[in-house]
Amino acid sequence: MARQTAGLGTTDGGAPLETAVEQVKRLGYDPRDVRDIVVTHLDADHIGGLVDFSEANVHVYAEELQALWEPRGRVERTRYRAVQFTHGPHWTSYADAGEPWFGFEAVRELKGLPPEILLIPLAGHSRGHAGMAVDTGAGWLLHAGDSYFHHDELDSARPHCPPGLAMFQTLVQADRRARRGNQRRLLDLVRDHGDQVTVFSAHCAAELHAFTGA
Repeated sequence: MARQTAGLGTTDGGAPLETAVEQVKRLGYDPRDVRDIVVTHLDADHIGGLVDFSEANVHVYAEELQALWEPRGRVERTRYRAVQFTHGPHWTSYADAGEPWFGFEAVRELKGLPPEILLIPLAGHSRGHAGMAVDTGAGWLLHAGDSYFHHDELDSARPHCPPGLAMFQTLVQADRRARRGNQRRLLDLVRDHGDQVTVFSAHCAAELHAFTGA
């Protein structure tokens, strides 16, 4: 099917027309046409719609699967919802190894997908958190997931995060050092290669509006 992206989101009381499966239908495709799904991590608000694409291959870092199967500590024991995986997803997992990409040392080409789609390790928010990079032919897009929550965090002149969001990031982080380190690397990426790579996160309304024109 055509290369499109849509957040899998959560099925807990959200707007049905905003779910990935409804967006796929509005594009004129059958949900069974979706053969591959690339996820940044397995938090409940990111993979609630996996069951709607039960035959698709789900690409994820092996460390994130390990956190799901063998959680460590309170944060990992509470962040994953077993009910969202009872349909038995078809996992395709990857080690944290690969080739350089704009200063990031580990990138993997995804099995069965074109080399224009890459998985970028961005651990910290969760143990096996990743970003997804796509070469559009006119520059790269990097979906950084929950590596940061507010666009000003990547402001090279004056990085800033509203206190409430900063506190939330701290409460749900799996590895503070890794998270802060990857935020610094993303900031450097935007500063040094912003003309080649457009970075966006999963929860920043300002970034969403910039893409949608809302």
